[in-house]
Amino acid sequence: MHDPRKMQRATLAAYMISDRAMDLIGKRLNTTHPHAVRRCSWAEGDPLLTAYHDEEWGVPERDGRKLWETLMLEGFQAGLSWTIILRKREAFRRAFKSFDPELVASFGEVDVARLLEDPGIVRSRAKIEATIAGARIYLAMQASGDDFSTLVWGIAGGRPIQNKGQVPASTPLSEELSRVLKKQGFKFVGPVIVYAWMQATGIVNDHAPDCFRRRAVQR
Repeated sequence: MHDPRKMQRATLAAYMISDRAMDLIGKRLNTTHPHAVRRCSWAEGDPLLTAYHDEEWGVPERDGRKLWETLMLEGFQAGLSWTIILRKREAFRRAFKSFDPELVASFGEVDVARLLEDPGIVRSRAKIEATIAGARIYLAMQASGDDFSTLVWGIAGGRPIQNKGQVPASTPLSEELSRVLKKQGFKFVGPVIVYAWMQATGIVNDHAPDCFRRRAVQR
């Protein structure tokens, strides 16, 4: 005869296994399973992108140096995918001395030649020279009393913009910021690049409405 208690335990175990399996499948596919973690679709499928999305993307950044670093990396991304830059980011940081503006501003032709030989970064002379020039501009702004973060966030209105519609390639604000940055002398700061930078640094919140990070970065 069958033991009812054993049958009950086996049935319960089967349900538990099924629920765990559905939870894993839901997370992998980003479905509507009640235990699934819902995130922006672009962040699924690549552990590096997922971690970047969950921990960094869209978090409002107020530190001027970090804003500048991200802007320089976005410039290197022009014509490429952000995944490439993200995979190379630590190599970029080593090559550009942790993006310390004072150190980068002191780079000369020997450093440019060194960087052009570095397989860990994007070896574009124009982008390398734009980053070195960008460090000098950043320092010149500081010397004249213009804080980079204060300038950028002031133009943006001081608070993260909560985008509730379609995600655009650029906006009137990114066009305005692009004009201001170009006037300062920055390169590779067109409206599309600037908008991607705004998304990354939380100037605009473009997390999907059902993404678990949307509310977390609303500050």
